[in-house]
Amino acid sequence: MASQNPDIHLYTAQTPNGIKVSILLEELGVPYKVTAIDITKDVQKEPWFLEINPNGRIPALTDKLEDGTPISLFESGAIMQYLVDRYDKDHKVSYPHGSKEYYETLSWLFWQMGGLGPMQGQANHFTRYAPEKIQYGIDRYQNETRRLYRVMDAQLAKNEKGYLVGDRPTIADFSCWGWVAIHGWSGIKDFETQFPNLNAWLNRLLERPGVEKGRHVPSKHSALELNKLSEEELEAKAVSSRAWVQKGMAEDAKK
Repeated sequence: MASQNPDIHLYTAQTPNGIKVSILLEELGVPYKVTAIDITKDVQKEPWFLEINPNGRIPALTDKLEDGTPISLFESGAIMQYLVDRYDKDHKVSYPHGSKEYYETLSWLFWQMGGLGPMQGQANHFTRYAPEKIQYGIDRYQNETRRLYRVMDAQLAKNEKGYLVGDRPTIADFSCWGWVAIHGWSGIKDFETQFPNLNAWLNRLLERPGVEKGRHVPSKHSALELNKLSEEELEAKAVSSRAWVQKGMAEDAKK
């Protein structure tokens, strides 16, 4: 069962990385407080936030250990592993430490952290945020995103339960969900026909109350609606985002 006295405070924004943790917290049924971080105003780079996460990125999380010691955590994969270690003693969305499935879950979690997230993030950047269209960058990262989707699609096809590992959704699935959900923003076309198992998985997880509630933290999740827009409509939406992304990059370059 969950710890008797969680004191969880989540600092997050509406991004694929941000919603990983809120989805997991809702799945676990653990109470938590939320502070929305406005990354368009560089709140994540303010001194108070850097005390929690010196890397200046969301999500971040604070809690107290069982002896009352405060702990600050950053990097979404590390946060998720902490939460299941601490609050999923019944293994609702995890497996016992030392089991085959435990290590397989770690493999897929690290795969997402080192592969899917960074590669699709670059696809987003070159497709939507770069000040000029660099076709090499667009092709390079969209193609790598498709390759990674194929890896997931093949893995899901092998598991009759429809999850990445075993008979239940885990932090491996939850870590990937927000990225796959935003495939249209990344410029991935014909998603449903190219990746039928991945599409079924996306919708299967969406039916879970924890995923549905957690994806809307700290604000409405609109990625699925973006997938229905034309390329022209997506490009129009990218204009305002492009400005603050470029502003932030310029400020970082000065430091």
